[in-house]
Amino acid sequence: MAEDAPRRGRRGPEDREILRLAVPAFGALVAEPLFLLADSAIVGRLGTVPLGGLGIASQALTTLVGISIFLAYGTTAAVARQLGANRRDAAIRQGVDGLWLAAIIGLLVLAAGWPLTPQIIRAFGGTAAVSAQAITYLRISLLSAPAILIVLAGTGVLRGLQDTRTPLVVAVVANAVNVALNATFVLGLHWGIAGSAWGTVIAQAGTCAAYLAVVGRGARRAGVSGRPDLAGLRAAAFAGASLVLRTLALQAVLVLMTAIAARQGNAAIAAHQVALRVWNLFVFALDAIAIAGQAITGRYLGAGDVGSARAATRRMIGWGFCYGALFSAVLLAVRPVLPSMFGVAPDVRGLLLAVLLVVIAQQPVAGVVFVLDGVLIGAGDQDYLAIAGLVTLAAFGAAAGIVAHSGLVALWLAYCVWMTARFATLTLRVRGTAWLVPGAVRRKGSVAEREYGDAVDNRGHGNHQVHPHAEHPDPAAQ
Repeated sequence: MAEDAPRRGRRGPEDREILRLAVPAFGALVAEPLFLLADSAIVGRLGTVPLGGLGIASQALTTLVGISIFLAYGTTAAVARQLGANRRDAAIRQGVDGLWLAAIIGLLVLAAGWPLTPQIIRAFGGTAAVSAQAITYLRISLLSAPAILIVLAGTGVLRGLQDTRTPLVVAVVANAVNVALNATFVLGLHWGIAGSAWGTVIAQAGTCAAYLAVVGRGARRAGVSGRPDLAGLRAAAFAGASLVLRTLALQAVLVLMTAIAARQGNAAIAAHQVALRVWNLFVFALDAIAIAGQAITGRYLGAGDVGSARAATRRMIGWGFCYGALFSAVLLAVRPVLPSMFGVAPDVRGLLLAVLLVVIAQQPVAGVVFVLDGVLIGAGDQDYLAIAGLVTLAAFGAAAGIVAHSGLVALWLAYCVWMTARFATLTLRVRGTAWLVPGAVRRKGSVAEREYGDAVDNRGHGNHQVHPHAEHPDPAAQ
């Protein structure tokens, strides 16, 4: 292990590889929460009740579609492994399967969520006025569910192909359009919170079209059919089961937080909504290194280069901690002006300023957590992540149960307990070697993993091996 350690104090090959992927990923990831903050600022001009409604509806939509985040994460890892083994056609085939699976799941989410919208919103326990605003927003924004999931899968394909620049361009353009539409519909045409929802639907539809065009062009160049492959769809769905369980555990924490905050009153849910937007901004920024971790780890293990995978992991842990500390300093500096940016009421302002101190304190630990989560996803270690997710959910549930009636700051301290539990479970795993399974397909582990590997290899793609240190050209240039 000492031989694989990156050179301290100097920028090595691991750093260059991380930067090449993480910098564009950072731009793409941070673009979305920045524009979501702008959406919150626009809706905040309508008052505390619409802002609270946006908070509940956004969390509900995020939960419904976020369960399928495996479409991005699982696709990134699987495609990167195939690319590392010099099997580009198999990599793109898996990406096409992911797009079809995303479309199917998105339609199911829409079909199930539309008639249940009032029940979903009321489950959060907000006031009647806030719930009415949330129902309006969710009913409209659910129309974008298929597009959102296709975007997730398309992003995973490009990341797996080591291309994070294209998602950056798409994200910036789409979210700029989203903000412009929201400002026009909400402030110009006075459509209220419905205007914000329609702006999101239109922007997501355009983003979906862009990803389908990019992946479709790559499939044609590789000679890969764009038609669905039933065996591939079935195998991808089974392989993603553990990631779904992991994501359900993560989403449960966010849903519980929103539900508890909603029961604390309009000021609490409004402050929670803004604090969560700020938190997500820094989460996405830190997650850029995790995205690099998924792509790099998958590619190295696909090429059989276990040593480089571990060396890159060590380097990324250092990057995650340092950037977390930097973000803490930045947020501390801008904290006094954040409430005025959202036009919040005086009672919301006091709560928000207090909660932001908790957000600031969590950043360094969060940086390491997100990196390790990305590394283990890239390694295909979904079974462990699912178990760890349930363990850490239990830790949060116990902490939240104790402080549920102690105010919003106490609730966010319970969130700190959850983040600390994730740090402990992830670092414990990475210290060992069980997650370092080389090969074009991760076969060691669950039945789903083995079935997925069999399905991929049985679709007629040759298993061309490549030297562990072989160069992989930039897919954007091909």
